[in-house]
Amino acid sequence: MSAVVFAGPTIGAKDVQSVLEATVLPPAGQGDIFRAARLGATAIGLIDGYFQGVPSVWHKEILWALEHGIAVFGSASMGALRAAELSAFGMIGVGRIYEAYAAGAISDDDEVAVLHSPAELGFAPLSEPMVSIRATVESAVSSAVLDADQAAAVLKAAKARFYQQRTWRNILADIPAAPWLDRFSAWVKTGQVDTKRKDAQEMLARMAAFLNGEDRVPGTAAEPMEYTLAWKGLVRRVEAQERGLQYTDRRVLDELRLDPERFGLFRTRAALRLLALKEARREGAQAERQEILTQLNSHRQAQRLFRSKDLQNWLQENGLTAAEYEDQMEETVLAGAAIDARQQDLEPHLLAELRQAGAFAGLKARAADKELQIAAISEPGKPETDAGRLQLAVWYFETRLHRDVPEDFGAYAESIGLNGAEEFFELIRREFMYHQGCKTQSARKSRG
Repeated sequence: MSAVVFAGPTIGAKDVQSVLEATVLPPAGQGDIFRAARLGATAIGLIDGYFQGVPSVWHKEILWALEHGIAVFGSASMGALRAAELSAFGMIGVGRIYEAYAAGAISDDDEVAVLHSPAELGFAPLSEPMVSIRATVESAVSSAVLDADQAAAVLKAAKARFYQQRTWRNILADIPAAPWLDRFSAWVKTGQVDTKRKDAQEMLARMAAFLNGEDRVPGTAAEPMEYTLAWKGLVRRVEAQERGLQYTDRRVLDELRLDPERFGLFRTRAALRLLALKEARREGAQAERQEILTQLNSHRQAQRLFRSKDLQNWLQENGLTAAEYEDQMEETVLAGAAIDARQQDLEPHLLAELRQAGAFAGLKARAADKELQIAAISEPGKPETDAGRLQLAVWYFETRLHRDVPEDFGAYAESIGLNGAEEFFELIRREFMYHQGCKTQSARKSRG
């Protein structure tokens, strides 16, 4: 992932993504910023967060993200509150509400808190935030709908209400009857100001400019974070949750453990994927959309998932949604790129693994025999034409490997540790010559 935005009652996911290409997550609770940072976010936007019922976003997880070079933006709601508290450490606050908190004009959490519906109903707001009530009253004064005393009466009634009960109906009912109430009640139906939404949109535009390289902002903490016992406890809880598996998944791994050789193989592959992904995320690597699509296509071909129905059945059998499937393919791209970038560093370790497995001597003997066979050919020749190369590729992939010819020879070459298509075609040209030499030698022996 690149940009992550935590939003809910203030602004919906579709509206976020109309401004910014980002992963939109529900309102943030304790540990969520830390999780997003660990999963590779390069920019995090905090709009909505939990105030009650769920532990709130912790200051230290934001500091941890900043310390690791991740730009963290805050606006509108919980984001504005945390930005005002942490702007000195590098968090970027955006909008009128943030500025009010930073200046000390407001200080209470309940200024931005609202009651909202559950996720299944889209986090729809069910009460009015105090900051938006203030902005609405200010607009009413500037429009000559309210005078100063009347505005003060509305704000006093609103502030007296518990944040979950702040609706215009309740607020107006709390104000003693007065001639101006009917006028204001009619005006407020269309005159309401949604300050939180405006601030959120401003922050998203700022994030988009930052990600496009149009706006440079600080992305690191002003000083290192102190790693307290409480922080280490949060890290342990998050890591335990990430390791948590569904019952079915645990049973699948139990079946794998019954075959120790196969378990060892997949564990090694999993470890390589884990370490490569950590390195890719540490470096802030991102997968291009076309790279992900190419990986998806390659996997579907390998699994023979040619029809949409085949893919849907495969996803169901493997307990994945389409989005989770695409995420896994993106991780494969990132891990592969990280491994390819370190190919030269890997080669001595490949040789060490071959020796440890007892495979080095056999490959060494085959390589020496190949050298002798090729040296004995008077005119080895090279497939200079595209047609000649294609014939070689068809022979190698279809006859030797019993698989389809890949569309991108350069990409395939890099996947096996070569520097492009030229080296790959030289590799299989030598293999073809060796194979033909072995056939000729075998035929001579059979005739003799």
